[in-house]
Amino acid sequence: MTERKPPGVPFESWVDKQIRDAERRGDFAQLPGAGKPLPADTAYDELWWIKGKMAREGLSALPPSLALRKEAEDALAAACAAPSERIARKIITEVNVKIRDMMFKPPPGPPLGMKPYDVEEVVRLWRERRAPDADESSA
Repeated sequence: MTERKPPGVPFESWVDKQIRDAERRGDFAQLPGAGKPLPADTAYDELWWIKGKMAREGLSALPPSLALRKEAEDALAAACAAPSERIARKIITEVNVKIRDMMFKPPPGPPLGMKPYDVEEVVRLWRERRAPDADESSA
């Protein structure tokens, strides 16, 4: 903890002494971001700290319809990579429930522009992708 400035010592020399002592202790040696350029934002943004925090945390602030569109794309990819037909069906059925809900209760933001996936079509694609794997494992 930093000590208090003694009375009668000029503030500037007291601060300089604190900095010199910290440098000697190595407090400035391993700071994060050392040697890296400062961010090059030219325009002032009042929400700079929120945007930085969201970027560090991997968060996004998409409108609900765009977030669901992304979730649906991820679900389709997950269903195609699923280890079993049952899991593929479950993934697509769950995302279809969300898509239907949003179709009938439109949220604020851009329209969803999607319809539920055809579970049988996705499972057919899943089987086609698995067919070469089955041939390789039996050989």
